[in-house]
Amino acid sequence: MKISVILSTYNAPEWLKKCLWGYLSQTDRDFEIVIADDGSGPETKELIHFMAAESTVAIRHVWQKDDGFRKTRILNKAILESDGDYLLFSDGDCIPRSDFIAVHRRFSRQGHFLSGGYFKLPMGVSKVIDCEDIERGRVFDAQWLREQGVRKLPHKWWKLTAGKSMETFFNRWTPTRASWNGHNSSGWRSDIVTANGFDERMQYGGEDRELGERLVNAGIHPVQLRYSAICVHLDHARGYVNNEARQLNDQIRRATRGEGIERTAFGLNLHDSGAAD
Repeated sequence: MKISVILSTYNAPEWLKKCLWGYLSQTDRDFEIVIADDGSGPETKELIHFMAAESTVAIRHVWQKDDGFRKTRILNKAILESDGDYLLFSDGDCIPRSDFIAVHRRFSRQGHFLSGGYFKLPMGVSKVIDCEDIERGRVFDAQWLREQGVRKLPHKWWKLTAGKSMETFFNRWTPTRASWNGHNSSGWRSDIVTANGFDERMQYGGEDRELGERLVNAGIHPVQLRYSAICVHLDHARGYVNNEARQLNDQIRRATRGEGIERTAFGLNLHDSGAAD
């Protein structure tokens, strides 16, 4: 099974570099990376070119010009550019734990999609993390993070401290429903293509989850891996939040759930594979 990791990014090369270090430190190396770039400037392009030249993992850059928040559009274009039978989606501000690919591969099975978790970091710690911290796994060590000043409620730490003996228990009994999360979800290419990918009418706010809701309507069952497939989420501003867009998103999602929609009319069908913009 070939895995394609699809990473969304926009003008955050410092964060993307740390994210890519995480993927280049994976125990399972049988995957490719496709970066879905929603209009970043030349610094991001230069970074990707440099890291692709140094990497034994294939890295591709799919770019569109900056015309506002169009994440769903560039994700669809990246899907068309990818080669994998199985697609794993995350963001360029999320650093994966070294077993991230291995866990998604191990739990993948037909008729299901996977919903992983994340541990959010404050800005100060997000900035000081370096390559060695990622390669040595310190960024996933609760004690090290506490020493850097991270303060969380006790149950938040379980994602990092549960271990093999308890993660199954926590996955089963968490009150959080398994959903398609943009930072950490995966599924079979055939299922995602049948659903016609992401709905390009969607702006920021639940735009990823709507795909998962269509998959569920089609009988694809979500699997909770909140405590097994882990990444740390680097902090950032969210200047693209728009209440009007969120209301539109909510309207689309209500229709998806209420009408049992399995396939959007505003997805992969809008593109030809290989288009640059």
